[in-house]
Amino acid sequence: METKSQAHPFERLDPQTVLEAVESVGLYGDGRLLALNSYENRVYQVGMEEGPPVVVKFYRPQRWSDAAILEEHAFIAELAESEIPAVPPSLIDGRTLHLAAGYRFAVFPRRGGRAPELGDPATLEWIGRFIGRIHAVGAARPFEHRPTLDAQTFGREPYDWLRSHDFVPPELLATWSSVVEQALDGVARCYERAGELPLLRLHGDCHGGNVLWTPDGPHFVDFDDSRMGPAVQDLWMLLSGERQEMVSQMADVLAGYEDFCEFHPRQLYLVEALRTLRLIHYSCWLAMRWDDPAFPQAFPWFNTQRYWQDRILELREQVALMDEPPLWPV
Repeated sequence: METKSQAHPFERLDPQTVLEAVESVGLYGDGRLLALNSYENRVYQVGMEEGPPVVVKFYRPQRWSDAAILEEHAFIAELAESEIPAVPPSLIDGRTLHLAAGYRFAVFPRRGGRAPELGDPATLEWIGRFIGRIHAVGAARPFEHRPTLDAQTFGREPYDWLRSHDFVPPELLATWSSVVEQALDGVARCYERAGELPLLRLHGDCHGGNVLWTPDGPHFVDFDDSRMGPAVQDLWMLLSGERQEMVSQMADVLAGYEDFCEFHPRQLYLVEALRTLRLIHYSCWLAMRWDDPAFPQAFPWFNTQRYWQDRILELREQVALMDEPPLWPV
Protein backbone atom coordinates (compact mmCIF):
# COMPACT_ATOMS: atom_id res chain seq x y z
CA MET A 1 0.00 0.00 0.00
CA GLU A 2 1.53 3.31 -1.00
CA THR A 3 2.13 5.78 1.81
CA LYS A 4 0.69 9.25 2.08
CA SER A 5 3.11 11.94 1.04
CA GLN A 6 3.30 15.51 2.27
CA ALA A 7 0.06 17.19 3.31
CA HIS A 8 -0.45 19.10 0.06
CA PRO A 9 1.68 17.37 -2.58
CA PHE A 10 0.66 19.64 -5.44
CA GLU A 11 0.44 22.95 -3.59
CA ARG A 12 3.41 24.39 -5.50
CA LEU A 13 2.13 23.27 -8.90
CA ASP A 14 0.67 26.54 -10.17
CA PRO A 15 0.18 27.48 -13.85
CA GLN A 16 3.56 29.18 -14.05
CA THR A 17 5.29 26.05 -12.73
CA VAL A 18 3.46 23.93 -15.30
CA LEU A 19 4.54 26.18 -18.17
CA GLU A 20 8.13 26.35 -16.91
CA ALA A 21 8.24 22.55 -16.64
CA VAL A 22 7.13 22.23 -20.25
CA GLU A 23 9.71 24.82 -21.32
CA SER A 24 12.42 22.87 -19.50
CA VAL A 25 12.09 20.09 -22.09
CA GLY A 26 12.16 22.47 -25.05
CA LEU A 27 8.41 22.90 -25.58
CA TYR A 28 6.95 26.38 -25.55
CA GLY A 29 3.38 26.89 -24.44
CA ASP A 30 1.17 29.72 -25.59
CA GLY A 31 -0.34 30.25 -22.13
CA ARG A 32 -3.44 28.09 -22.61
CA LEU A 33 -3.87 25.54 -19.82
CA LEU A 34 -6.78 23.17 -19.31
CA ALA A 35 -6.85 20.98 -16.19
CA LEU A 36 -8.04 17.50 -17.14
CA ASN A 37 -9.98 15.12 -14.93
CA SER A 38 -7.40 13.53 -12.63
CA TYR A 39 -7.14 13.40 -8.85
CA GLU A 40 -4.33 10.94 -8.17
CA ASN A 41 -1.99 12.96 -10.38
CA ARG A 42 -2.34 16.36 -12.04
CA VAL A 43 -2.86 16.37 -15.80
CA TYR A 44 -3.03 19.43 -18.05
CA GLN A 45 -3.64 20.08 -21.69
CA VAL A 46 -1.09 22.72 -22.66
CA GLY A 47 -1.46 24.82 -25.81
CA MET A 48 1.72 25.12 -27.88
CA GLU A 49 3.11 28.11 -29.75
CA GLU A 50 3.66 25.73 -32.67
CA GLY A 51 1.76 22.56 -33.34
CA PRO A 52 -1.12 20.88 -31.51
CA PRO A 53 -1.58 20.97 -27.73
CA VAL A 54 0.15 18.35 -25.58
CA VAL A 55 -0.97 16.59 -22.41
CA VAL A 56 1.38 16.88 -19.44
CA LYS A 57 1.05 14.49 -16.51
CA PHE A 58 2.61 15.38 -13.16
CA TYR A 59 3.01 12.31 -10.96
CA ARG A 60 1.91 12.37 -7.33
CA PRO A 61 5.08 12.61 -5.22
CA GLN A 62 6.16 9.42 -3.41
CA ARG A 63 3.48 7.21 -4.96
CA TRP A 64 5.62 5.37 -7.51
CA SER A 65 9.37 5.02 -7.77
CA ASP A 66 11.08 6.23 -10.93
CA ALA A 67 11.59 2.59 -11.90
CA ALA A 68 7.87 1.84 -11.55
CA ILE A 69 6.90 4.85 -13.66
CA LEU A 70 9.39 3.90 -16.34
CA GLU A 71 7.95 0.36 -16.37
CA GLU A 72 4.55 1.90 -17.11
CA HIS A 73 6.06 3.93 -19.94
CA ALA A 74 7.90 0.91 -21.36
CA PHE A 75 4.73 -1.21 -21.28
CA ILE A 76 2.73 1.41 -23.17
CA ALA A 77 5.55 1.71 -25.71
CA GLU A 78 5.48 -2.08 -26.21
CA LEU A 79 1.76 -1.88 -26.88
CA ALA A 80 2.16 0.96 -29.36
CA GLU A 81 4.95 -0.94 -31.15
CA SER A 82 2.49 -3.83 -31.52
CA GLU A 83 0.01 -1.42 -33.14
CA ILE A 84 -2.29 -1.52 -30.13
CA PRO A 85 -4.02 1.87 -29.66
CA ALA A 86 -2.37 3.04 -26.44
CA VAL A 87 -0.76 6.47 -26.06
CA PRO A 88 2.89 6.33 -24.90
CA PRO A 89 4.66 9.41 -23.52
CA SER A 90 6.81 11.37 -25.91
CA LEU A 91 10.52 10.61 -25.98
CA ILE A 92 12.31 13.95 -25.42
CA ASP A 93 16.12 14.04 -25.26
CA GLY A 94 16.07 10.27 -24.94
CA ARG A 95 13.81 10.28 -21.88
CA THR A 96 10.11 9.93 -21.11
CA LEU A 97 10.28 10.97 -17.43
CA HIS A 98 11.39 14.48 -16.54
CA LEU A 99 11.88 16.56 -13.39
CA ALA A 100 11.08 20.23 -12.76
CA ALA A 101 10.47 22.12 -9.51
CA GLY A 102 10.59 18.82 -7.65
CA TYR A 103 7.82 17.24 -9.74
CA ARG A 104 8.24 14.29 -12.06
CA PHE A 105 6.28 14.62 -15.27
CA ALA A 106 5.76 13.15 -18.72
CA VAL A 107 4.48 14.70 -21.95
CA PHE A 108 1.94 12.87 -24.09
CA PRO A 109 0.46 13.65 -27.49
CA ARG A 110 -3.17 14.67 -27.19
CA ARG A 111 -5.70 12.06 -28.32
CA GLY A 112 -9.39 12.87 -28.45
CA GLY A 113 -12.34 10.54 -28.21
CA ARG A 114 -15.66 9.92 -26.53
CA ALA A 115 -16.97 7.37 -24.09
CA PRO A 116 -17.64 3.97 -25.69
CA GLU A 117 -21.19 2.61 -25.95
CA LEU A 118 -20.77 -0.33 -23.60
CA GLY A 119 -24.32 -1.47 -24.21
CA ASP A 120 -23.48 -2.27 -27.83
CA PRO A 121 -22.32 -5.89 -28.39
CA ALA A 122 -20.12 -4.94 -31.34
CA THR A 123 -18.37 -2.26 -29.26
CA LEU A 124 -17.71 -4.73 -26.44
CA GLU A 125 -16.33 -7.30 -28.86
CA TRP A 126 -14.06 -4.67 -30.43
CA ILE A 127 -12.76 -3.59 -27.02
CA GLY A 128 -12.34 -7.25 -26.07
CA ARG A 129 -10.12 -7.85 -29.10
CA PHE A 130 -7.78 -5.06 -28.08
CA ILE A 131 -7.69 -6.12 -24.42
CA GLY A 132 -6.77 -9.59 -25.67
CA ARG A 133 -3.91 -8.06 -27.62
CA ILE A 134 -2.84 -5.98 -24.59
CA HIS A 135 -2.75 -9.14 -22.50
CA ALA A 136 -0.82 -11.08 -25.12
CA VAL A 137 1.90 -8.43 -24.79
CA GLY A 138 1.44 -8.23 -21.01
CA ALA A 139 2.01 -11.95 -20.62
CA ALA A 140 5.40 -11.81 -22.32
CA ARG A 141 7.23 -10.86 -19.10
CA PRO A 142 6.38 -9.60 -15.61
CA PHE A 143 6.72 -6.20 -14.02
CA GLU A 144 9.67 -5.99 -11.67
CA HIS A 145 8.87 -2.73 -9.86
CA ARG A 146 5.07 -2.68 -9.78
CA PRO A 147 2.93 -4.58 -7.27
CA THR A 148 0.43 -7.38 -7.78
CA LEU A 149 -3.30 -6.77 -7.42
CA ASP A 150 -4.44 -9.33 -4.86
CA ALA A 151 -6.33 -9.73 -1.59
CA GLN A 152 -3.35 -8.44 0.39
CA THR A 153 -2.61 -5.23 -1.52
CA PHE A 154 -6.21 -4.30 -2.36
CA GLY A 155 -7.95 -5.76 0.70
CA ARG A 156 -6.01 -6.49 3.87
CA GLU A 157 -3.59 -3.56 3.64
CA PRO A 158 -6.29 -0.92 2.95
CA TYR A 159 -8.43 -2.40 5.74
CA ASP A 160 -5.57 -2.25 8.23
CA TRP A 161 -4.72 1.32 7.20
CA LEU A 162 -8.29 2.54 7.69
CA ARG A 163 -8.55 0.87 11.09
CA SER A 164 -5.33 2.51 12.27
CA HIS A 165 -6.15 6.03 11.06
CA ASP A 166 -9.55 6.65 12.71
CA PHE A 167 -11.58 7.37 9.60
CA VAL A 168 -14.50 5.07 10.40
CA PRO A 169 -16.84 6.61 13.04
CA PRO A 170 -16.32 4.86 16.41
CA GLU A 171 -19.96 3.83 16.66
CA LEU A 172 -19.72 2.05 13.27
CA LEU A 173 -16.21 0.65 13.57
CA ALA A 174 -17.13 -2.74 15.03
CA THR A 175 -19.87 -3.35 12.47
CA TRP A 176 -17.76 -2.13 9.55
CA SER A 177 -14.77 -4.23 10.68
CA SER A 178 -16.93 -7.34 11.01
CA VAL A 179 -18.36 -6.88 7.51
CA VAL A 180 -14.92 -6.27 5.97
CA GLU A 181 -13.61 -9.43 7.65
CA GLN A 182 -16.56 -11.38 6.21
CA ALA A 183 -15.88 -9.82 2.81
CA LEU A 184 -12.19 -10.76 2.92
CA ASP A 185 -13.14 -14.31 3.90
CA GLY A 186 -15.44 -14.36 0.86
CA VAL A 187 -12.62 -13.09 -1.35
CA ALA A 188 -10.39 -15.88 -0.05
CA ARG A 189 -13.04 -18.48 -0.93
CA CYS A 190 -13.36 -17.05 -4.44
CA TYR A 191 -9.59 -17.25 -4.97
CA GLU A 192 -9.59 -20.81 -3.63
CA ARG A 193 -12.32 -21.81 -6.12
CA ALA A 194 -10.46 -20.11 -8.97
CA GLY A 195 -7.26 -21.98 -8.16
CA GLU A 196 -3.82 -20.98 -9.39
CA LEU A 197 -4.07 -18.60 -12.33
CA PRO A 198 -1.45 -16.92 -14.50
CA LEU A 199 -0.64 -13.31 -13.63
CA LEU A 200 0.25 -10.76 -16.29
CA ARG A 201 0.85 -7.08 -16.81
CA LEU A 202 -2.55 -5.37 -16.83
CA HIS A 203 -3.99 -1.99 -17.66
CA GLY A 204 -5.32 -2.28 -14.10
CA ASP A 205 -8.12 0.30 -14.28
CA CYS A 206 -9.86 -0.59 -17.54
CA HIS A 207 -13.27 1.01 -17.09
CA GLY A 208 -15.20 2.93 -19.74
CA GLY A 209 -13.64 6.26 -18.72
CA ASN A 210 -10.18 5.00 -19.70
CA VAL A 211 -11.29 3.76 -23.12
CA LEU A 212 -11.77 6.57 -25.64
CA TRP A 213 -13.75 5.87 -28.78
CA THR A 214 -12.88 7.28 -32.18
CA PRO A 215 -14.08 6.54 -35.73
CA ASP A 216 -11.17 4.05 -35.89
CA GLY A 217 -12.28 2.26 -32.72
CA PRO A 218 -11.04 2.35 -29.11
CA HIS A 219 -7.81 3.56 -27.67
CA PHE A 220 -6.64 3.06 -24.11
CA VAL A 221 -5.40 5.79 -21.78
CA ASP A 222 -4.22 6.17 -18.16
CA PHE A 223 -2.02 3.17 -17.36
CA ASP A 224 -1.13 4.73 -14.01
CA ASP A 225 -2.62 1.76 -12.11
CA SER A 226 -0.95 -0.82 -14.31
CA ARG A 227 0.24 -3.80 -12.27
CA MET A 228 0.39 -7.58 -12.20
CA GLY A 229 -2.86 -9.48 -11.79
CA PRO A 230 -5.37 -11.92 -13.31
CA ALA A 231 -6.67 -11.09 -16.78
CA VAL A 232 -10.29 -10.77 -15.64
CA GLN A 233 -9.36 -7.56 -13.76
CA ASP A 234 -9.31 -5.74 -17.11
CA LEU A 235 -12.68 -7.20 -18.14
CA TRP A 236 -15.10 -7.03 -15.25
CA MET A 237 -15.27 -3.22 -15.05
CA LEU A 238 -16.82 -3.16 -18.53
CA LEU A 239 -19.88 -5.01 -17.14
CA SER A 240 -23.00 -3.42 -15.64
CA GLY A 241 -26.65 -4.08 -14.94
CA GLU A 242 -28.42 -7.22 -13.78
CA ARG A 243 -26.76 -10.62 -13.76
CA GLN A 244 -28.18 -11.74 -17.10
CA GLU A 245 -27.02 -8.50 -18.73
CA MET A 246 -23.50 -9.04 -17.38
CA VAL A 247 -23.50 -12.61 -18.68
CA SER A 248 -24.31 -11.33 -22.15
CA GLN A 249 -21.76 -8.50 -21.93
CA MET A 250 -18.99 -10.84 -20.82
CA ALA A 251 -19.79 -13.18 -23.72
CA ASP A 252 -19.44 -10.23 -26.12
CA VAL A 253 -16.12 -9.15 -24.61
CA LEU A 254 -14.71 -12.67 -24.66
CA ALA A 255 -15.84 -13.19 -28.27
CA GLY A 256 -13.21 -10.61 -29.19
CA TYR A 257 -10.72 -11.32 -26.42
CA GLU A 258 -10.22 -14.98 -27.25
CA ASP A 259 -9.24 -14.16 -30.82
CA PHE A 260 -5.89 -13.07 -29.38
CA CYS A 261 -5.51 -14.45 -25.87
CA GLU A 262 -6.65 -17.56 -24.03
CA PHE A 263 -9.09 -16.92 -21.21
CA HIS A 264 -9.16 -19.29 -18.23
CA PRO A 265 -12.88 -19.63 -17.31
CA ARG A 266 -12.03 -20.23 -13.63
CA GLN A 267 -11.24 -16.51 -13.47
CA LEU A 268 -14.97 -15.85 -13.47
CA TYR A 269 -14.96 -16.89 -9.81
CA LEU A 270 -12.99 -13.67 -9.19
CA VAL A 271 -15.38 -11.11 -10.68
CA GLU A 272 -17.25 -10.29 -7.46
CA ALA A 273 -14.09 -10.80 -5.38
CA LEU A 274 -12.26 -8.18 -7.42
CA ARG A 275 -15.24 -5.85 -7.19
CA THR A 276 -15.18 -6.28 -3.40
CA LEU A 277 -11.46 -5.55 -3.21
CA ARG A 278 -11.92 -2.43 -5.31
CA LEU A 279 -14.60 -1.14 -2.92
CA ILE A 280 -12.33 -1.59 0.11
CA HIS A 281 -9.34 -0.10 -1.68
CA TYR A 282 -11.36 2.89 -2.93
CA SER A 283 -12.37 3.92 0.60
CA CYS A 284 -8.74 3.76 1.67
CA TRP A 285 -7.58 5.69 -1.40
CA LEU A 286 -9.96 8.53 -0.56
CA ALA A 287 -8.87 8.53 3.08
CA MET A 288 -5.16 8.54 2.24
CA ARG A 289 -5.65 11.52 -0.08
CA TRP A 290 -7.98 13.49 2.20
CA ASP A 291 -5.29 16.08 3.02
CA ASP A 292 -5.08 16.96 -0.67
CA PRO A 293 -7.48 19.95 -0.99
CA ALA A 294 -8.79 18.62 -4.32
CA PHE A 295 -10.36 15.62 -2.58
CA PRO A 296 -12.80 17.25 -0.11
CA GLN A 297 -13.89 19.51 -2.94
CA ALA A 298 -14.46 16.65 -5.41
CA PHE A 299 -15.80 14.05 -2.94
CA PRO A 300 -17.79 16.00 -0.32
CA TRP A 301 -19.85 12.91 0.53
CA PHE A 302 -16.81 10.98 1.77
CA ASN A 303 -16.18 10.39 5.46
CA THR A 304 -19.70 11.17 6.56
CA GLN A 305 -21.79 8.89 8.75
CA ARG A 306 -23.94 8.08 5.74
CA TYR A 307 -20.90 7.17 3.65
CA TRP A 308 -19.73 4.45 6.05
CA GLN A 309 -23.27 3.17 6.60
CA ASP A 310 -23.63 2.76 2.83
CA ARG A 311 -20.29 0.94 2.62
CA ILE A 312 -21.45 -1.54 5.27
CA LEU A 313 -24.60 -2.29 3.25
CA GLU A 314 -22.61 -2.49 0.02
CA LEU A 315 -20.11 -4.97 1.44
CA ARG A 316 -22.90 -7.09 2.91
CA GLU A 317 -24.34 -7.38 -0.59
CA GLN A 318 -20.92 -8.38 -1.90
CA VAL A 319 -20.58 -11.09 0.74
CA ALA A 320 -23.77 -12.65 -0.62
CA LEU A 321 -22.79 -12.18 -4.27
CA MET A 322 -19.42 -13.84 -3.80
CA ASP A 323 -21.17 -17.05 -2.74
CA GLU A 324 -23.29 -17.15 -5.90
CA PRO A 325 -22.21 -19.21 -8.93
CA PRO A 326 -19.98 -17.44 -11.49
CA LEU A 327 -21.46 -15.69 -14.53
CA TRP A 328 -21.70 -19.04 -16.28
CA PRO A 329 -20.69 -22.62 -15.41
CA VAL A 330 -16.93 -23.13 -15.11
